[in-house]
Amino acid sequence: MDASMAADLTGALARAGYAGRPVAVLDLDAVDHNLADLRRRAGATPIRVASKSLRVHRLLEHCLATDGFAGVLCFTLTEALWLADRGHRDLVVGYPTTDIAGLRRLADDERARSAITLMVDSTDHLDLIDAAVPDHGELRIALELDAAYAPARGVRFGALRSPVRTPAALVGLAQRVQGRAGFRVVGLMIYEAQLAGVADVGTSAYRRAVRAMKQRSARELAGRRAAAVAAVGEVCDLEFVNGGGTGSLETTCAEPAVTEAAAGSGIVGPGLFDGYRAFRPRPALHIGVPVVRRPAPGVVTLLGGGWVASGPPGRDRLPTIAWPPGVRYARDEAAGEVQTPLLGPATDDLSIGDTVWLRHAKAGEPAERVDEYLVVRRIDERLKVIDRWPTYRGEGLVTL
Repeated sequence: MDASMAADLTGALARAGYAGRPVAVLDLDAVDHNLADLRRRAGATPIRVASKSLRVHRLLEHCLATDGFAGVLCFTLTEALWLADRGHRDLVVGYPTTDIAGLRRLADDERARSAITLMVDSTDHLDLIDAAVPDHGELRIALELDAAYAPARGVRFGALRSPVRTPAALVGLAQRVQGRAGFRVVGLMIYEAQLAGVADVGTSAYRRAVRAMKQRSARELAGRRAAAVAAVGEVCDLEFVNGGGTGSLETTCAEPAVTEAAAGSGIVGPGLFDGYRAFRPRPALHIGVPVVRRPAPGVVTLLGGGWVASGPPGRDRLPTIAWPPGVRYARDEAAGEVQTPLLGPATDDLSIGDTVWLRHAKAGEPAERVDEYLVVRRIDERLKVIDRWPTYRGEGLVTL
């Protein structure tokens, strides 16, 4: 963030009466730039919006109204049912569910059953559903193939997700699901976290190794995914094969076996996505936090600010300090729950009540902290607050 953008954001807040308190600001111009860039990177392959990276219904609708984006990859069944009640018709739950109450609601709602696809990677999931809701009617099912790269025994790159790794194992699962009354396989999910979710910028030996791993993993997965899709296609009619993520759109969408990609983080452009070589989204979500103390020369203290991202603990999970430059976290406190001290000579230019701008490391998690995003656009060369979009939290939805 440069001085002009910081001043524009701060001015927009002041004019709208939001100065002096923590706020989340969504730059809709940056969102639209990122949507266009994701479409470019995906080519002709449609993009399913990963809603956990947004958690704002109005933003989700804005994305789905854009050419090239279709369908939602939901976080949980609770969210999928909530979206179905709001008219969404193409909802894939990205993770297996054990939500008994949600399954009962799904079984009682024929329209929701036609809109929602559940994720399965074991017949244990079918057993749970049958036990909870014996008369559930026909449920739409997607199967997940583990996409991790395992070039040697004891060596693995990727998320610990599905236990189903080979095309033969996936076919066996498809046959068992198809053979159970009340279940119909309609899709596959094959998400390559080691490609989509690992930063690769830099010249260090580690970053060079990451890039080499990605190249080898992409080649291995393309062959395995094609074989799996062809084999399962002999067992059932597939409506979709979902793959990829923001970080791997180019390689994933080049595979003929993939019918759609998933993306969400690239719409917002969080801090963790500053570390990719192939693309650079515009930061669209800014967290404004006021200065409330000056404990000593060269030190200011922010109100709160400790919006630390999930994942393995490390400095890359802290919010990025976007403005002003020349300040840093205090090593012993970092980003705290109730206060965040900042150090450095530039703090002497900050006054009580001034706004420091941060960027969260992840895309969707800030929505769990606030009830609304202030939406800004540049109109007549000036940033203006044009709307307030409630987050899921603001609409009373707890996705879990």
